[in-house]
Amino acid sequence: MAEMLASRALSLVGKRAISTTVCLRGGHGVSKIEEYSLPSYIDRLDVPLPDVRYVTNLSPEQKALKEKEKGSWAKLSIEEKMALYRISFEKSYAEMNKGTGEWKTIFAGIMFFVGFTGFIVAWQRKFVYGDVPQTFTSEWKEAELQRMLDMRVNPVEGLSSKWDYENKLWKK
Repeated sequence: MAEMLASRALSLVGKRAISTTVCLRGGHGVSKIEEYSLPSYIDRLDVPLPDVRYVTNLSPEQKALKEKEKGSWAKLSIEEKMALYRISFEKSYAEMNKGTGEWKTIFAGIMFFVGFTGFIVAWQRKFVYGDVPQTFTSEWKEAELQRMLDMRVNPVEGLSSKWDYENKLWKK
């Protein structure tokens, strides 16, 4: 009886293990690790050592250079040292600090929109707005001022208080 129960339990466990692996695999083979789930390489000034190297799949030349790296660095040339550096890092600090010139594009875009706005305003002045009203002419303004003085508008602290009515001049 115990043997029968043990064989029954093992057969169920075996079936369960097979069914879960089939579910995990999705019936299409082993599941693949997605790129976005792995650490990524980013050059940043505030993080001097990224999580991964810049070059992950080394060529045969790079593998030979990595083996040569294990020896004395005095035997390496400057080009080989730079190649070793480029395996781990894409840019140096000087290259990261170097300006991109992006400000020129932004400035050009701003100037384009300012110019376009000026064109719209000029077009509106020419075709949308009418002539300047006669109330803006200098003759009209002089007549308006004289009328205000004749009416003695605001005689305590305003316009009429600054006009000398006897000499017909502005007070100093």
